[in-house]
Amino acid sequence: MTAESTVPSPGGQARDAGFSSVSVLPTRAAAPFRFPVSRPPARPSSPVPLLGADLVAALLGACAFAEAERRPLFLGLLVAVSLLVRSRPPRPAPGVLDELPSVCGRIAVAWLALAALVAAYAPQHALSARTLLLGFLLQSATGCTSRGLVHWQRRTVLLDHPRTALVIGPAATAQRVAGALLRHPRCGVRPVGVVAERGDGSDGLPVLTTGEQVHRALIQNGVCEVLAVHPTVRTQQGPLLRALAESGCAVWEVDADSPSFASPDQLAGYSCRRLDMGCGRRRGSLGKRLLDIAVSGALLLLLSPVLLVCAMVLRISDGPGVVFRQERIGRGGRPFTLLKFRTHRPVDEHESATRWSVANEDRMSWFCRFLRRTSLDELLQLWNVLRGDMSLVGPRPERPYFVGQFSQRYPGYAARHRMQTGITGLAQVNGLRGDTSIEDRARFDNAYIDNWSLWQDICILARTAAALVRPTGS
Repeated sequence: MTAESTVPSPGGQARDAGFSSVSVLPTRAAAPFRFPVSRPPARPSSPVPLLGADLVAALLGACAFAEAERRPLFLGLLVAVSLLVRSRPPRPAPGVLDELPSVCGRIAVAWLALAALVAAYAPQHALSARTLLLGFLLQSATGCTSRGLVHWQRRTVLLDHPRTALVIGPAATAQRVAGALLRHPRCGVRPVGVVAERGDGSDGLPVLTTGEQVHRALIQNGVCEVLAVHPTVRTQQGPLLRALAESGCAVWEVDADSPSFASPDQLAGYSCRRLDMGCGRRRGSLGKRLLDIAVSGALLLLLSPVLLVCAMVLRISDGPGVVFRQERIGRGGRPFTLLKFRTHRPVDEHESATRWSVANEDRMSWFCRFLRRTSLDELLQLWNVLRGDMSLVGPRPERPYFVGQFSQRYPGYAARHRMQTGITGLAQVNGLRGDTSIEDRARFDNAYIDNWSLWQDICILARTAAALVRPTGS
C-alpha cells in the first residue's frame, strides 16, 4: 500500500510540452463535443481464421504419429498444447517471414511438451526422435503457409479498403505523419484530414480547426481511426478524443518523434498504441474486478479487529473524527471520496485540497506517525475497492487540484486515468512514493496500463506485501 509523503511540492521537474494546445471548438461554444455514432466501435480482427490455420497445421502434424489407434488422443493433446502457446499477431498483419521464428518456436514447445506428457504417463508409447522431428516439420510448414495466406488476405483487404483516419496534433507534425502513412498504403490507414489549432501553410491534407469541420469529416469520409501524434494531445484534447471514440473511432497514440515507448504495433515505421478512452470494458476487467472483490472482502474480514483497534486508539489519542474523507479523481476523470484513518488535521478545506502532504509535521502524534509509517492508515481504502471506486492495483488517485496541475505540466499524466486507480501500483513498488518524480510515476503507470495482465496485478500485490514487512516510512 502507499502513502503520500509530506513535501512542499511534488518531486521531479516539469517538461515543456513544446507547442500550444490544440483548441478545436465545438459547434456551440458551451456545449461538449457530440458526434454521431456512425458505426459500432472498431473491433480487432477475428481470431477464427488464424485459429483455423493452427488447427489445420496440428491435424497434418499428427500424421507423424505411427500408431493409428493412438492418433486421436495424441492429436487432442497436440491441439490443446498448441492453443495454449498461441499469441496475438502485431498490427498490421505481418508476413510469413515476420512470424516464422515465433510460429516455429511455439510448435517446437508444443511437441516437446507433448513428448514429456506421453513419456510421463504412458512410457510404453513414448515418441521417438524421428516422430518428433517429422511432426515438427509438418506442422511448422503447414502452420506458416496457412497463417501466411490469412495475413496475405488481410493485407489485400486493407490495401483495397484502407481505414480512413484523422490526425490530431500540431499541424507540422500531423502533416509529416500523414504524409508517411500516405506513402506506405500497406499499413492500411489513409489519413483524410488534420485536426490542429491552425494550419501551417503547407499543401498537405486539409486542416480542421472547428468541431463542425470535424463533424463533417466524420460523416463524409467515414472516419474509423484517430491518430494523436503528440504526447499532450491526449491530455489537452481529452473531451474531443472521447467524443470521437464514442462515435466508433479507434483512438491511437503515435510516437512521431522518438521511440519513447516500446510497442509491438507499428504504422509506417512509427510506434503506436491503442488508447482506452473509457468507452468500453478492457479485456480482462471482469477478472480484475473479481480479484478486487475477493481480496478486499477477505482482508476486510480478517483485518476488522486491527481496524477496530486502530480506530479506538486514534479516537483516544487524537479525539473525534477518526475517518478522513477526501475527494480524489478516479477512472475517466470521475471524482470519488477516498477513505483513510485521520493522521492530521488540515487548517481548512483549502489546505486539505491544495497542500501536497503533511506526513512529517511535528504536531502529529506518535500513533499517527506509526499509522503512516506502516501504511495502516490506508487500510480503509479496501472499502473503496469493495465498492468499486478503486482497484487493488492501479495508478494512485490524486486530488482534483493536483490532477489539473500535473496534467498541464507532465505529458502523459492525464492518460493514467484510463484505468481504475489503485491502492498500490507499479510506480509504488518501484520506489516512487512520497517526494519522487511525478513524470516518472506517470511513465510507470502508463507502462502498467499498456502491459496490463492479471498476473502482473498478482505480482505487484506480492511485492507490496513484502514491502509492508519492512516499512521505510510514508
